[in-house]
Amino acid sequence: MDTKQPNILFIMSDDHAAQAISSYNHTPLVETPNIDRIANEGMRFDHVYCTNSLCAPSRATILTGNYSHENGVRGLSEHFDGRQQTFPKLLQENGYDTAIIGKWHLGHGGNSDPTGFNYWNIFPDQGDYYDPVMIEMGEEKKVKGYATDIVTDLSIDWLENKNRKQPFMMMVHHKAPHRPWQPPEKYKQLFEDKAVHFPNTFNDTYADRANAAKIADMRIEDLKEEDVKGVPPAGLSKQEMKQWKYQRYIKDYLRCVVSIDDNVGKLLDYLDKNGLAEDTIVIYTSDQGFFLGEHGWYDKRFMYEESLRMPYVMRYPKEIKANSVSTDFIINNDFAPTFLDYCQVPAKESMQGESFRVIAKGDKPKLWRDAVYYRYWEHLTIHQVTAHYGVRTERYKLIYYYGDPLDVIGAVNKPMEPEWELFDLEKDPMELKNEYHNPAYAPVITELKNKLTQLRVQYNETI
Repeated sequence: MDTKQPNILFIMSDDHAAQAISSYNHTPLVETPNIDRIANEGMRFDHVYCTNSLCAPSRATILTGNYSHENGVRGLSEHFDGRQQTFPKLLQENGYDTAIIGKWHLGHGGNSDPTGFNYWNIFPDQGDYYDPVMIEMGEEKKVKGYATDIVTDLSIDWLENKNRKQPFMMMVHHKAPHRPWQPPEKYKQLFEDKAVHFPNTFNDTYADRANAAKIADMRIEDLKEEDVKGVPPAGLSKQEMKQWKYQRYIKDYLRCVVSIDDNVGKLLDYLDKNGLAEDTIVIYTSDQGFFLGEHGWYDKRFMYEESLRMPYVMRYPKEIKANSVSTDFIINNDFAPTFLDYCQVPAKESMQGESFRVIAKGDKPKLWRDAVYYRYWEHLTIHQVTAHYGVRTERYKLIYYYGDPLDVIGAVNKPMEPEWELFDLEKDPMELKNEYHNPAYAPVITELKNKLTQLRVQYNETI
């Protein structure tokens, strides 16, 4: 048995939907050969879900292995308290050289600066795409160049200069492809000569859904001139305007993705050239999913599949078979205990996730989750999305838009009538028909509500 502790290279982008990774799609929006290489040389995970589809909460969950109500970051206004336990701290305490470079987005200064890292160099808040300011170990510096290239180059510099005798865990966190979707100069004309196809639900009318879907202002029509980098031509019909904005939006988004893929390739090449590939676990993921025109939307937040689902590919030649695929339910709470498992460091009992190392080997634990619990806490803040929670099983998804000031972040003075949505994912994979009021589903609803209660108790989340 190999007892050597592996290195971990954890690459995470921001708002990169699985729809924009070619290994996840038969007819891809864009080719991503380097991200695909990780999947082809390892495992593609088809059912990885975030437990709160928002940048900062997802990052806090990944670090701690805990749901938002436990780690204290339920929404964008709450900063991370770095005094709590995280997997980088545990690795650092057990001999790992640790680093984070790029997007942090969990606050900075005081107790919110990164902890558990021997080296950190982060963007303040969202960061800029061009010539960004970065905070290196507490000192602000302006760096010339394009953010995605800068993060990669700084990561390689750190690998070049680190102590080679220590195993490493490096988090490479890209800003892209987050709004405002600004590509590098060399790709600004990419895809200019072709139209990107419209998703099947592009013209969703929300006719058979909860009011929460109807009032959200994250529709393609809501994109502003700064988002689409121009003024729409005169004389367009409402539908033509929507289509024009979509093409402008999606092309810039995909241009940012191509740049990310290039930089993933640079990191993989570095591992190869320096004899590190065999001993390094490489992960590529995003902090959550994203709507790329599905349901006529951009952004995330909702429990619908495009927002809930995270891309996740992982390579480790010593344990993971090439070209393997997992369909088991994994949540971002599971990342921390999994990394600790590989590194032979015990996870803390307080972590609410589980190691999926056995699944990555191609097996399945005797007892593994059959449902995913999700909660979005912000209520009628950015994009006017209603606070909600729900459960997803293999076939069904039940969502409760509680819409009252129980314990929400944001517009607590705007209570709404509670609403339920039920989707039969086998019959309705695009989540267009709410079956909650269909009497035929009454037994299913009872079962799902019981499951929802069980999970809320299990995760100590009863508010």
